[in-house]
Amino acid sequence: MAYDDPKTLVSTAWLETHLKNPDLRVIDASWFLPTSGRDPKAEYEASHIPGARFFDIDEISDTRSTLPHMAPPPEKFISRMRAMGIGDGHQLVVYDTAGVFSAPRVWWTFRLMGKHDVAVLDGGFPKWVAEGREVEDMPPVLRDRHITVQRHAELVKDVTQVAAASKLGDHEIIDARAPGRFEGIDPEPRPGLRVGHIPGSKNVHFATLLNADGTMKSPDALREVFLAAGVDLRKPAITTCGSGVNAAILALALEIVGHRNHAVYDGAWAEWGMFNDLKVATGKA
Repeated sequence: MAYDDPKTLVSTAWLETHLKNPDLRVIDASWFLPTSGRDPKAEYEASHIPGARFFDIDEISDTRSTLPHMAPPPEKFISRMRAMGIGDGHQLVVYDTAGVFSAPRVWWTFRLMGKHDVAVLDGGFPKWVAEGREVEDMPPVLRDRHITVQRHAELVKDVTQVAAASKLGDHEIIDARAPGRFEGIDPEPRPGLRVGHIPGSKNVHFATLLNADGTMKSPDALREVFLAAGVDLRKPAITTCGSGVNAAILALALEIVGHRNHAVYDGAWAEWGMFNDLKVATGKA
């Protein structure tokens, strides 16, 4: 049975049914690790869901920061969304070409800006294409649209707040990276970073939240994944990963299971792994 909630996750069938709705906006939020050699913008231009706009995670960010794709300032977000024809009164559906990989990051960014009528496409572009649904290579017609934002600071944490949470143990810090990176066995894809994890954090590799076809597991199954990793769902959560993208998959999963008190550590391991005065743990959680 498909899980359809326009504020978290919708199926490909739901999107196809609503695709002609004049107040629907579809966003291609594809992004890849720097080592992938793939160009998400070029792939979007070659083929995308009809009417989709491309959201450049690296460009629509706080480019004043030395850290990768930190959340954009509200004024920059407003400027980019207006130019993309995305504004007040729109229902948004965000997808990516990996399945469920980078789209949740853009879902989270909209929520950070106070926009809640936004859902991730379950299974993303691969499922859409596999089912033989319509694609196009034409750019959408963009008309400027007014957008009002209100930044919700409680949805993001900085390094000082995460360090305090690690020391006090009053939050569950949940890391979405693969076990080898979390345990400090495998090297980081970004050069110059230490290996390991934030002391006291738990490891929920984002892939364990997905079915074999790239869709999200059921709410009950998602809850079991968190519990199996030792996560106490009664505590407020901080999600983290390599650079703040996959952490949003955990945020989406927490929202689906009804855990409302969660935030993303935006600097993630790209920041924590860089500073020698921050403690690092290795091995299993």
